[in-house]
Amino acid sequence: MTETPPLLLTRDARGAVRLTLNRPDALNALSEALLDALQDTIGAIGADEAARLVIIEGAGRAFCAGHDLREMMALPDPAAQRALFAKCSRVMLSLQHLPVPVIARVHGIATAAGCQLVATCDLAIAAESARFAVSGVNLGLFCATPSVALARNVPRKAVLEMLFTGGMIGAREAERRFLINRAVPDGELDDAVEHLVTNILAKPRAALAIGKAQFYRQTEQGVEAAYATASEAMACNLAEPSARQGIGAFIGRNKPR
Repeated sequence: MTETPPLLLTRDARGAVRLTLNRPDALNALSEALLDALQDTIGAIGADEAARLVIIEGAGRAFCAGHDLREMMALPDPAAQRALFAKCSRVMLSLQHLPVPVIARVHGIATAAGCQLVATCDLAIAAESARFAVSGVNLGLFCATPSVALARNVPRKAVLEMLFTGGMIGAREAERRFLINRAVPDGELDDAVEHLVTNILAKPRAALAIGKAQFYRQTEQGVEAAYATASEAMACNLAEPSARQGIGAFIGRNKPR
């Protein structure tokens, strides 16, 4: 019997790539096989200039329930455990380094490393019924690696409350805490994601790639270095044909192509 692939990949004619976490019976928990599939696929997308953006979603009832705890507990020693967390961290960093925007389409639960995945994505739209938590502390395991992504998106006291209590929050509260961009009625989730996709696809890929790279780089720098990084990015962007055409059209009071 052929094993069901842990990741489904589709791409439409516009270059919108859809990655579907495909372990619905396990609430799309991040097994090592799924992490490996994500890492390989992200690498391929990064090298594919026809790819314009990525949508990450979950099959079945949930977005992602975090690490596969049964698999984690079966690891033989601390070295294997460190290797697992390093593998997950590489996936998160690879998503950040992708030259195209990454959107999380969230339904059901996004917990622990699943909540980390939402925070790592550049943008996130969630159904109103979606729920979020970094609940490892309830089991005696503090969600340290998820805290890295959360601390870069959610205000400090709000994220520490999530980490210390392990409590679940709804999508509207996740929106107020800036973990997601928007919470929408469940029946409008796909339309809301598509609206965002259409808007982004109307922008030049080169400008988004340069802008995303400098955004994440400068947020880790002091203000003077950040301005230097941003200035270099704008100079590189200005050399792009799409920027020169767009600005020229604007000056000539024409519509950019």
